[in-house]
Amino acid sequence: MAKTILGRKLGMTQIWSADDKLIPCTVIEAGPCVVAMIRTEKRDGYRAIQLGYGDIKESKVNKPQAGHFKKAGVTPTRYLAEVRLEDGEEFKLGDKITVDGFEAGMHVHVTGTSKGKGFAGVMKRHNFKGGPGGHGSHFHRAPGSVGMCASPSRVLKGVGMPGHMGSETVTVRNLEVVRTDAEQNLLIVKGAVPGGKDGFLTIRLA
Repeated sequence: MAKTILGRKLGMTQIWSADDKLIPCTVIEAGPCVVAMIRTEKRDGYRAIQLGYGDIKESKVNKPQAGHFKKAGVTPTRYLAEVRLEDGEEFKLGDKITVDGFEAGMHVHVTGTSKGKGFAGVMKRHNFKGGPGGHGSHFHRAPGSVGMCASPSRVLKGVGMPGHMGSETVTVRNLEVVRTDAEQNLLIVKGAVPGGKDGFLTIRLA
């Protein structure tokens, strides 16, 4: 059984639990994924498989990618991601990975790219408190002092400053699987996952 699957975020919904509690959930289209390459300990120094997910027209695949998929004997996919294998896990080229390996009650780690929020100040980006709100204060949302004088006469690394916010790889851990739908390749997990609708996700068992 594969412990990792690729998918995309379809959106959020709500589901009533057996004890009449309303659970906020994220609907993920997970798989089917195809094994496009196998890395071995002898040849590569580690064991892993390359998963392909998502339909794409063959005309949109460049020649190196087309040759890669042809060598594996699989149809081209939009996304590729490498997954490490543990002892006892064995796969062959062309194997399909579906949501059948996931069941309600399991916990998963979901990795995706967070929503981009553009250039943001320190109060939004780093949760700075900010200055007084009164009219006489000239210090409201500014970052304040960041450096030092003669020693060490530089700005230390890691100081919170304004800058680009979002568009980062984020992992939300230990989300509970509420429901699965093998026919429609759906995985419904409790809570929110990184990114917006149609965002690419990697789901792995906790």
